[in-house]
Amino acid sequence: MTAIAFPAPDPAIVARRAEIIAELAAILPEECLVTSLDERRAFETDAFTAYSRMPLAVALPRSTQEVSAIMAYCHRAGVKVVARGAGTSLAGGAIAQEDAIVIGVSKLNRVLEIDYDNRFMRIEAGVTNLAISGAVAHERYFYAPDPSSQLACTIAGNIAMNSGGAHCLKYGVTVNNVLSVRMVMEDGEIVDFGGTEMDSAGLDIMGLIVGSEGQLGIVTEASVRILPMSEGARPMLMGFDDPATAGACVAAIIASGIIPVALEYMDRPAIRICEAFAHAGYPDVEALLIVEVEGSEAEIEDLLGRIVAIAERFKPTAIKVSQSEAESAAIWKGRKAAFGATGRVADYICMDGTIPTGQLPLVLRRIDEIVKSHDLQVANVFHAGDGNLHPLVMYNAAKPGEQEKAEIAGNEILKLCVEVGGCLTGEHGVGIEKRDLMPFQYNQEDLAQQMRVHNVFDPHWRLNPAKVFPLEGRITG
Repeated sequence: MTAIAFPAPDPAIVARRAEIIAELAAILPEECLVTSLDERRAFETDAFTAYSRMPLAVALPRSTQEVSAIMAYCHRAGVKVVARGAGTSLAGGAIAQEDAIVIGVSKLNRVLEIDYDNRFMRIEAGVTNLAISGAVAHERYFYAPDPSSQLACTIAGNIAMNSGGAHCLKYGVTVNNVLSVRMVMEDGEIVDFGGTEMDSAGLDIMGLIVGSEGQLGIVTEASVRILPMSEGARPMLMGFDDPATAGACVAAIIASGIIPVALEYMDRPAIRICEAFAHAGYPDVEALLIVEVEGSEAEIEDLLGRIVAIAERFKPTAIKVSQSEAESAAIWKGRKAAFGATGRVADYICMDGTIPTGQLPLVLRRIDEIVKSHDLQVANVFHAGDGNLHPLVMYNAAKPGEQEKAEIAGNEILKLCVEVGGCLTGEHGVGIEKRDLMPFQYNQEDLAQQMRVHNVFDPHWRLNPAKVFPLEGRITG
């Protein structure tokens, strides 16, 4: 196994570091620049901590105009740029390079406009996911996409990676909930895309920008949909003595035409890890489904009854319907804590493949076989309703060769997802993690077409370099 490669830094750019910092200091005040070695360490990696690179410097602009000025300078000077939200990327999407500067959006954190009549909110890109809903909760509105890192992750990163979350089964992922963006182009030009109406005329440029991983420009503002809260919502737990049976139950629920607001899966290792951390009251079973429905009390009772009837065909060993807000909060606390709780007991790589729900039983069996063949362990916790898998391949970073084995196992899992009709990523993005697997999903013609689109926005490949597309065979200029 060859470790993920980074291109060698440009020695001419590295030699000009003092000059570059001086130019940035002419644009930003001292408190908006991070230049010392110790301070830059906080920006050398993201949540894909297996890899890191030290940036030349870090700029923390306070406005779109400051981002524009920085980008215009970097364009003239030939300096690469890596945009960064909160650094929660699990695919290495925000890892820097030694000849690049990082532009962080943490100071762009204002709510600019709330329009309840037209159901949108305009925010700066550094606003956190959870803060969007928090700003309108008093009026019983919310923002639908809810990644597990929502307490920390920013709308900038959500847009870059087209993030999802547990409740996206019903409401869609980021691309379905972002109406417009203000974006600074590679040369510093400020451009607005989309609009606040439900559907903008012309080409779907928003569909191109959302999920582009910071390679087309830097988003500084966004308008997002806000939705009225339902009358009520209630989760339930269903336990099974076999993971494949739980997977078959998921497929049956979706095939019935019922669309729960969330449908989550956890296997025994994930259940035990999360229960030890959150004390959520999960049953001790081989596989657990968390199903949440919403609506009026009559609708909730009807939906839960129909789901229970479907589940009983698969002989569940435990069924528990939440009876209070406290029980509902505990159920979700355990699920939302899965990644952090797993980090307490092991190093891990979190995969992000997506499959047709009908393939869940097969894929779950194959994941177990793949991981065991490398003498490793896996904890499965994922968005089962839309087939977005998150196997946590656990390893010991202090043990020589274990990280390499985990990466091999992870690659085999992602290839399996493609083989059964799925894709490499559902919400984490490609970053560096899946970059070299792109030819497994796309042929050379497909990749070339994507790179030609990239070239329209960034012909010199200076925006978030070394990500998404394999280093060999790139079409530039």
